[in-house]
Amino acid sequence: MSTEIKCPNCGHEFEPTDSIREEVQKELRAKMSEWQKQQQQKFDAQLLEEKKRTQKETEESLRKNIVSDFENKLRLLEENNKESQEKLKLAREKEIEFLKKEQALLSKEQELDLQLQKMLLEERNKLSEVIRKEEAEKISLKETEYLLKNKELEEKLEAQKKLVDEMKRKSEQGSMQMQGEAQELLLEDLLRQSFPYDSIEEVGKGVKGADCMLLVRNKFGQECGKIIFESKRTKDFSEQWIEKLKADMRSQAADIAVIVTQAMPKGLDRFGEKDGVWVCSFAEVKALTHVLRDSIVRIAQATTGQENKGEKMHMLYDYLTGNEFAEQWKAIREGFMSMKISIQKERDAMEKLWKQREKQLEKVLLNAAHIRGSVEGIAGTDVNIALLEDSPDLLTDE
Repeated sequence: MSTEIKCPNCGHEFEPTDSIREEVQKELRAKMSEWQKQQQQKFDAQLLEEKKRTQKETEESLRKNIVSDFENKLRLLEENNKESQEKLKLAREKEIEFLKKEQALLSKEQELDLQLQKMLLEERNKLSEVIRKEEAEKISLKETEYLLKNKELEEKLEAQKKLVDEMKRKSEQGSMQMQGEAQELLLEDLLRQSFPYDSIEEVGKGVKGADCMLLVRNKFGQECGKIIFESKRTKDFSEQWIEKLKADMRSQAADIAVIVTQAMPKGLDRFGEKDGVWVCSFAEVKALTHVLRDSIVRIAQATTGQENKGEKMHMLYDYLTGNEFAEQWKAIREGFMSMKISIQKERDAMEKLWKQREKQLEKVLLNAAHIRGSVEGIAGTDVNIALLEDSPDLLTDE
């Protein structure tokens, strides 16, 4: 390997010596070191600049990512907050609607229950009245038939003891007569039991006239009028009975005449008036006598209404200051107090019902407060889900 050095100016070649070599090497090393130093400085400057640029880009990218994440999170929170508000608003509306429906249902239920109780009470009363009337009619018919048969048996036994031979010859005639006598006796007993303050006048066998007469008296024991009764127990009704009883009514100065018969005349299925005489069955005689007797008493009162006015004033004063009026007024006062107590009981029951409603409302508000605390714990206090503050007239509307 050649070690000659060529001069760049003159082109002369020469072989370097050790001193020149060392000097050249030293110079080259110095230049190499300077160049390396410069290259290192350039590299360090580029590296620093690249590091700064990379750091700046990283910081910018990180800032953008942070801003984007924050904006996304903020947007999600706002959407969640809005959705929560909508849900809470919907829940509050549904709860209000539910409370309104519940109140309406309760009112409707109470109204229906009251109407049902009224209907049941009316139907029960109607059914009871119908059953009572039917049973009363059945019992009356059975009692009448039983009493008639009993009287018939008693009369038959008594007559058989006294008139055995005569009953054998005139069995049919005697049977008819005994049936009539049995009804006459039963009629007299019925009038005595039903009208104990009146007087019953019997008519003996073989004597012309009605079978018995009822002397009607008012509550003061004063005689007001007379009712005569004719008892018939045959299969057919005879029109001659009416004319005969009208003649008896005139002869005995009676006010009303009544025929008690088993066979009704034509045109009458039940009791009624025929040619000035009342006709009824044995089962109807008690009710008819009540009505006729009441009319006689009222007519007598109207007739004597203008008599003894002074005495009536004294009687009225005695009545107003007497024990009877005081007792009646006491009964009225007791009835009034009973009604007042009943109204107070109804008021207490309604107040009890209102207390139950208040407890239910407190339970709803407590649950709403729990929901509000849970939502505020998640979304913060910015969410407004107050139940009463938003609508202070909510409870008053309900």
